[in-house]
Amino acid sequence: MEDLKEKLETIDEPKKVGLNPKILFIGLPLFIVQLVVVYFVTANVLLSKIENSNSDAAGSDTTGTISQNADTSTSGAVELGKFIYLLEEIIVNPAETDGKRLLLASVGFDVQSEEQKTILASKEILIKDITLSTLSSKSIRQLVDPLYRDSIRIELKQSVERSVPTVRINSVFFSKYIIQ
Repeated sequence: MEDLKEKLETIDEPKKVGLNPKILFIGLPLFIVQLVVVYFVTANVLLSKIENSNSDAAGSDTTGTISQNADTSTSGAVELGKFIYLLEEIIVNPAETDGKRLLLASVGFDVQSEEQKTILASKEILIKDITLSTLSSKSIRQLVDPLYRDSIRIELKQSVERSVPTVRINSVFFSKYIIQ
């Protein structure tokens, strides 16, 4: 009977449970490496696929745009920044702010010729409306993120080219971008 009591006492004694040093020295660095790998895969691979799909969609909008792109590639390099149509100081209430926050932006559209710049100037109301609609549909989180700002540029470019098919936009620039 005493043997049984001794066995029960040894079984009832709790084992020391502590932090296993193997988990600390092996598991934690592996977890950190996984986080870094996931970050780089997301940032580089997925974002580049999104940008490529956006540019593919822009090229397949209209046949006029495609043929115009082909003409410019054969005639030589396009000089960037020579013809810029500028929308000065656009003030927008971003989405989900209930009018408590503001975005002040000046947007420049770089086009290929003076003629295209004149076309944009003649359609100023349309271009302002597109710009206001695009910027006001974004949340503060999106507007603050520098990476998302490139997506806004692409969206503005595609929207303007869709609305004014005779104009080919090289780039969209923000000369002023203030969130208050």
